[in-house]
Amino acid sequence: MNIRTATIEDLNILSAVEKECFPANEAATVDTFRERLKYYPDHFWLLFDGDRLVSFVDGFATDERDLTDDMYEDPSMHDEYGSWQMIFGVNTIPEYRNKGCAGRLIRHVISEADKQARDGVVLTCKKELVPYYSRFGFVSEGVTLKTLHGGVTWYQMRLTFKAV
Repeated sequence: MNIRTATIEDLNILSAVEKECFPANEAATVDTFRERLKYYPDHFWLLFDGDRLVSFVDGFATDERDLTDDMYEDPSMHDEYGSWQMIFGVNTIPEYRNKGCAGRLIRHVISEADKQARDGVVLTCKKELVPYYSRFGFVSEGVTLKTLHGGVTWYQMRLTFKAV
């Protein structure tokens, strides 16, 4: 398996995997991915098994400390020199779940963000995934009201590299 960043040519496979992984009210659309890929293709990390995309993580960098709804919709908010790496989605197709694919990508994103001298990584997740992300060093900040994405309750989690 290998990891690489995305290009616009990955648009359709990213969209297909997203549809497999998230309910319609939470999934990013093809148009959303097209816009994201214009602004931050190097912040999409794709895991392939041969030629097959099996998992990916995406999100942009920003100086904003908290993940908000408008970040999902406005990729122009990306700041390549931002202090925080946001994670908007962790996607693994069903037949590759529980095989370490998402974990491999999460560790990779954490490593990349650290190399890029960011303050840390921020994500939101559903309550049942809080223990999973805690294993990577993320700390739950509790329920966030800054994102109501998909009409779901989200918990914000933060991994901080240094005192900020």
